[in-house]
Amino acid sequence: MTQPTYDVCAVGNAIVDVLSPAEPAFLTAQGLTPGSMQLVDQDQSAALYDAMAAGVEASGGSAGNTVAGVGSFGGKAAYIGKVADDVLGRVFSHDIRAAGVSFDTPVLTDGAGTGRCLINVTPDAQRTMCTYLGAANQLTAADIDAGLIGDSAIVYLEGYLFDPAPARAAFERAAELAHAAGRKVAITLSDTFVVARWRAELLSFIEASADIVLANEGELGALFETDDFDAAAARLAAMVEVAAVTRGAEGSVVIRGDERVAVAAYPVETLTDTTGAGDQYAAGFLLGLARGLDLEISGKLGSLAASEVIAHWGPRPMTSLKALAEQNGLSV
Repeated sequence: MTQPTYDVCAVGNAIVDVLSPAEPAFLTAQGLTPGSMQLVDQDQSAALYDAMAAGVEASGGSAGNTVAGVGSFGGKAAYIGKVADDVLGRVFSHDIRAAGVSFDTPVLTDGAGTGRCLINVTPDAQRTMCTYLGAANQLTAADIDAGLIGDSAIVYLEGYLFDPAPARAAFERAAELAHAAGRKVAITLSDTFVVARWRAELLSFIEASADIVLANEGELGALFETDDFDAAAARLAAMVEVAAVTRGAEGSVVIRGDERVAVAAYPVETLTDTTGAGDQYAAGFLLGLARGLDLEISGKLGSLAASEVIAHWGPRPMTSLKALAEQNGLSV
């Protein structure tokens, strides 16, 4: 098997984020469930955007944020996702390439515009997201570059993209190509609402196609319909090669076979915005695995990246994660 060019190739929803501060009363007035992610149509997106406070626009999308983090660590990353030939599409393309990520998916030239996620952040730093998928929803198996997949140590699949059937077919194609090339397939569960919608299908995909699964504690519980964390973690670990579960301020738990490692969260002076915390954890953790580092170091890289992103607005690193890792005695 040849040495891969890329550490991580991610497949996900190419989204531009709009982040705005909000009070809990605003969420109530808009009929939004705090901490949730829901899909909205173009008209709903436009109405909510008009009602929101002034915000900050930043290229996002869960898996896009992750590969941007891999790039910040100095890793080699690639991305497969669909944007339209419009202003937001050009913004997304510029930003992800500027992060050092290879991005060459053909743009959508007619139909829906580039996807956007409207994120209301309450004073407790919790984010409530309403996503108009637009062009991101048009990713198909034809967009999966076989050469790129085969040249990536880990292929990372974003659970948010599990909603549309054509994208699920793209997942299956990517996993098939990765395994044919002797590479690993990772998936993130993304959101408890995604798990609730597609629990049986996700379990089936994980059993058949995933080597690595990343989830937070809520998503893990939703997947196995239990509040027993240890039991759910054991069940997931029995299904895949590596399982990593984040637990907020309690850090994370990483399991491979009989090996179980608890990783502490890095302290943060000011918790500002939790958007992107799981995405950046995935960046450090997957890069560690791709480079052959042990579970503890990989988990620490993930925790460090998460601590950087929650200390500021926006879902992507604002300082060099490679430099931050070196300052903390971690080398990639």
